[in-house]
Amino acid sequence: MTQDQLKKMQQIEVEMADELDRVCRKHNIRYSLDGGSMLGAVRHKGFIPWDDDMDFCMLREDYEKFKKVANELNPDICFFQDNDTDPYYRWGYAKLRRTGTTYVRLGQEHMKYKTGIAIDIFPLDDVPKSICGQMLQDFYCFCIRKILWSEAGKQTAKGIKWLWFCLLSKIPSAFVFNRVKKMADRSNSTNDNRVRVLLYPANGVFNHKLPIKERWGMPKKWFKELKEYDFEGRHFWGVQDYNAYLSQLFGDYMTPPPPDTRVSSIPFSSIDFGNL
Repeated sequence: MTQDQLKKMQQIEVEMADELDRVCRKHNIRYSLDGGSMLGAVRHKGFIPWDDDMDFCMLREDYEKFKKVANELNPDICFFQDNDTDPYYRWGYAKLRRTGTTYVRLGQEHMKYKTGIAIDIFPLDDVPKSICGQMLQDFYCFCIRKILWSEAGKQTAKGIKWLWFCLLSKIPSAFVFNRVKKMADRSNSTNDNRVRVLLYPANGVFNHKLPIKERWGMPKKWFKELKEYDFEGRHFWGVQDYNAYLSQLFGDYMTPPPPDTRVSSIPFSSIDFGNL
């Protein structure tokens, strides 16, 4: 991705984030900057300079509230995409897609879901209170992710792995998402369970120095106690205790990585900014 393309993509993503923020404020829906976007807000007051995506998260109840009012997004700017609005969509979190654009991940050219420059919205669900329960849930979620990924994975895998993905891809995605819904329905913002994105690797995958009791979830209160952060001249909500959150995800988060690793992380095969 060229620097001009990167800057254009960041501009488009911020415009979609404005729409997300507008609808959420109107309906009193909580959300937070997530992952690298939260880090960017703290360390750079905007994007990490080489970052090409923007992430948000919501507790499950807020996520479901947002889904119900997502039709209030300006359709000239963006649309909401998940497995309910797009039957070919196979990921366990939602996206806002920029209307009139194209963005195709490398290796996913054959996938039939709608494409476009996007920002991610991750639902946060309860994890069991016991460590054993969290580990079992993590393995179950890993299996579900592989089933959903199989439609993409079988295009590049070889040998036994290719055969395995071919078999997994025969499982209807509607059946798989129904299993996810059963887990998500147990989430309740009033209880004190820790939370995680079910269909995304738990944060312990990224920070192996975490104590075992912290590897498969984060305190729910982080996503209830929010404050506004400057982000590219706008104001978006993020976790108030950013130090605890970013330390759990990244460790020494204020030290940038070596210059030779500061590259956009998501390879793509096609990009079109339309008339923007």
